[in-house]
Amino acid sequence: MPEKIRVRFAPSPTGSMHLGNIRTALLNYLFAKQRNGALILRIEDTDQARNVDLADLKILKDLEWLGIACDEGPFLQSERTHLYQEHLDDLIANGFVYRCFCTPEILKEKRKEQIEKKKPPRYDRTCLHLSDDHIKQKLVAKKPFIWRFKVNSDQAFTIKSMARKKLSFDMKNFSDFALTRSDGSFTFLFSNFVDDWLMEISHVIRGEDHLSNTAMQAALFDALAVDTPTFWHLPMMINKEGKKLSKRDFGFALDDLKSEGFLPQAICNYLAIIGGSFKDEIQSLEELAHSFDFDNIHTTGAIRYDVEKLRWVNHKWIERLDAKEILPFIVPLSFDTFPCAKATGNTPAVASLWPARQDERACIEGCCPVSEEKLLYLVSKVKNDCSVLKDFVDALRFCFEDPEIDISVIDEKIGKDKTNSVASLIDDVISYVPKSDLFIEHVKREGKEKGLKPKEFFGVIRYLLTGSFEGISVHDIIDMLSEEQAISRLKKL
Repeated sequence: MPEKIRVRFAPSPTGSMHLGNIRTALLNYLFAKQRNGALILRIEDTDQARNVDLADLKILKDLEWLGIACDEGPFLQSERTHLYQEHLDDLIANGFVYRCFCTPEILKEKRKEQIEKKKPPRYDRTCLHLSDDHIKQKLVAKKPFIWRFKVNSDQAFTIKSMARKKLSFDMKNFSDFALTRSDGSFTFLFSNFVDDWLMEISHVIRGEDHLSNTAMQAALFDALAVDTPTFWHLPMMINKEGKKLSKRDFGFALDDLKSEGFLPQAICNYLAIIGGSFKDEIQSLEELAHSFDFDNIHTTGAIRYDVEKLRWVNHKWIERLDAKEILPFIVPLSFDTFPCAKATGNTPAVASLWPARQDERACIEGCCPVSEEKLLYLVSKVKNDCSVLKDFVDALRFCFEDPEIDISVIDEKIGKDKTNSVASLIDDVISYVPKSDLFIEHVKREGKEKGLKPKEFFGVIRYLLTGSFEGISVHDIIDMLSEEQAISRLKKL
């Protein structure tokens, strides 16, 4: 009978989602999709001191935005403490754990002494040897304590690994580890073990930084005679200097990428292909779920984050999507840049695309200078030249704001005499602006007669209309602007 595939994404609500979180969620999602399994979302919120208010809701919204859908959950570990207590009681009853009264200060001092003596820093089992009377005295005195798991140093565990085939741990290299905190809450290590067991997790896909605690979880699975899942420890992501990726690196936080204008499709696509080899690099989640080779995973110490490659992937996705799919991501960026005070009063059809507060939606209704149809047309004209969504704002700025024109810049570019010739040309053809084809036809004819090169007269016309000598065709610019806009700008020369 085929193995029932069940994986989990288990973030802590301690801040914004970052690239490591996203890649973990993504690969769990792709694996579950490919193997007809289930992805469970579990929020590790047992450490109340580190939790951030509403961070769990932010995780849900971020996953939804990325297109990563979970099959079960979210389950909050803070609501499952009765289950952890039940299985801790089993370990207590069977003698696998003991109370440890050592304070953080004592443990810190012990660790310091061991390091000074060049010994491995590990718990020295002071409290394992306390007599029953001594323990009772401390309990009567209400001394805080934690429960520690008693490691059998004679044991060794071998677990299945998706990347390494198998992983072996000699428990003589590990010390007794904590299952609870002094406030009675349960540690990440223990709550994860219980949940992975009860939720029947078949494969644990998580970061390489969790490799060492896998041995401790293996010891817990063994203590309660439970089958251990298969593991895949994902390589850590590093920056271009070879250091662990951190909040100081641009794009580390998902919010940074969203505000810069990276598409969710591109972020997922990039995080799936880095560290691997793909014949076709631009793939949707559905395509990646089909093509990702989970049977031949290459082991590597780290994978390098390359923001320029991410930018390239984003550009390819902008090219791949049609304007209607891109527009909902652009409207908020455009609203921030072009406030409604500059609007012409035309009633738009874009209010439903505006994913913001109600007061902001109300503000934009009836104020946007163009209709949804016009916006779609504008986006379609410039999208192949944009790498991130913010590029659309710059590329389309001329449609919403008159560019600042400096005639001396034109004189410097082509010479004062030719500037005058272009001015004369514009006077001759400006009546044809309402029909872009006729306008271009007469511009070419008049320009040739005046001895001007196409680059000179089209460059100046483009500069007058957009503020730049380079860019999209003058024909498209004329179509993108209103007749009044185009004529008023051309008359500035």
